[in-house]
Amino acid sequence: MDVAIRAAVAFLFIYVLTRAVGRRELGSMEPFDLILLVVLGDLIQQGITQSDYSVVGLFLAASVMGLMTVAFSYVSWRFPRMRPLLDGEPIVIVHDGQPIETNLRRERLSLDEVRAQARLQQIESLDEVKLAVLETSGQISFIKKSG
Repeated sequence: MDVAIRAAVAFLFIYVLTRAVGRRELGSMEPFDLILLVVLGDLIQQGITQSDYSVVGLFLAASVMGLMTVAFSYVSWRFPRMRPLLDGEPIVIVHDGQPIETNLRRERLSLDEVRAQARLQQIESLDEVKLAVLETSGQISFIKKSG
């Protein structure tokens, strides 16, 4: 049962950590970030199982993580008021071609990064953008001005 409690605590820690890191960082992973995630996974595994290398310990820890993932997903779906807390909300970062500095600063996004993402979507200038939204996945959606 100790493994189940440690798995639940580790799940909550990972959940809070990923929310604190920010969606943009998670949306664009560099090779170092991938290595860091693998190392983090190993460290968390050691903390959960300690010296328990049994198959029962494995099933227990994996089951708790899986059940908590499903539970958080269900709560987010069932209770819409909890969704912003659990999943976050999309954030407008450009409106009518003008960057919203407070939102960019809060999400630790530079204007150069936004421009680069716009160019990847064949948008030459932010003046062409009616709306740019940082989605909860870390991706930026652009809506061009009509006309």
